[in-house]
Amino acid sequence: MLRSPAWTWDELMLACALVVDNGWHELREGDRSVRELSDLLRSLPVHHSEARNLPGFRSAGSVSRKTTDLATNHPGYRGRATKGGRLDRVVIDAFLQQPDEMAKSARAIEEGLRSGALQQIPEQPEEVTEDGITALEGRLLARWAISRERDAGLRARKVKSVLALGKPIRCEVCTFDFQRFYGELGDGYIEVHHTLPLHVSGPRETQLKDLSLVCSNCHRMCHRGHLGKSWRTPADLRAELQKAGQVLRTQ
Repeated sequence: MLRSPAWTWDELMLACALVVDNGWHELREGDRSVRELSDLLRSLPVHHSEARNLPGFRSAGSVSRKTTDLATNHPGYRGRATKGGRLDRVVIDAFLQQPDEMAKSARAIEEGLRSGALQQIPEQPEEVTEDGITALEGRLLARWAISRERDAGLRARKVKSVLALGKPIRCEVCTFDFQRFYGELGDGYIEVHHTLPLHVSGPRETQLKDLSLVCSNCHRMCHRGHLGKSWRTPADLRAELQKAGQVLRTQ
């Protein structure tokens, strides 16, 4: 018999945001916000259709129980905590350590779901970390961002704008130049990376000034989940390289 799947980071982020807004108290099944979240979670594009079609999948009752898990596992709760799960406690800690960032991430995911944008984006590489725990931005925001960065038209416009300024087309982190290394084959090739995560910028139209040129390796490292972080600017990544003892060329 197919069981309802375990809650993902993105789902827990949305549920915990609800608990936080309620003063870190649980919410009952009949609460309007619980019913609305139930409807939203049932549209979340992170589970197979077989799971989403289960009658009890993310029902108002299951959402209410999850808010109880999150509320009673708060370190300040004085009663007996429900069992919950390890990821519940990780999300709680994230909201306690970075309340503004987590709340913004939750709002960005909710906006993307309500607009229908997130449901239309297929799974992307690097949207989940090796240990299965997505960093601050959440799997769906990572998916959204990676999808935008793979837009060939967007990349072409950014390259054109850099050339118009008389600047070289090379990685802003490690200065790798595809043309210099591959010759004619690499002429004009580069990838782009957003300098602001979606939970900061919001799901607005991308502006060229928000993009950086990066090589394939540095792009993957900018998105790689590590120590609760899955978003790095070129400056952040250059700092990581220097910390690792790498000698970098000046830009």
